[in-house]
Amino acid sequence: QEQLVESGGGLVQPGGSLRLSCAASRSIFAVNAMGWYRQAPGKPRELVATITTFGSANYADAVKGRFTISGDVKNTVSLQMNSLKPEDTAVYYCYAHTGLGRDYWGQGTQVTVSS
Repeated sequence: QEQLVESGGGLVQPGGSLRLSCAASRSIFAVNAMGWYRQAPGKPRELVATITTFGSANYADAVKGRFTISGDVKNTVSLQMNSLKPEDTAVYYCYAHTGLGRDYWGQGTQVTVSS
């Protein structure tokens, strides 16, 4: 079954840290980029960070300097989130793009930043 499985969401206080992880099933081939998007209530889904198999990373301005994306990209990707703010509260989705032109999405994991 072709799927992305996320883990690591939860509740954290402002200024705290969380680490999200995502693993792609072995049936997904030719992954050349992975990343994270997020969607807050009433807002459209937005890019958080992406990374290619060449190690090229791209971040949304809102998270630069606070979030770090890493992983082998072929099968796994992680997002280290530091100095979290209430406005980071959202459902975070793992994303994978393949050289065959297909996109895959995880089921989403909730991140809540609140005191």
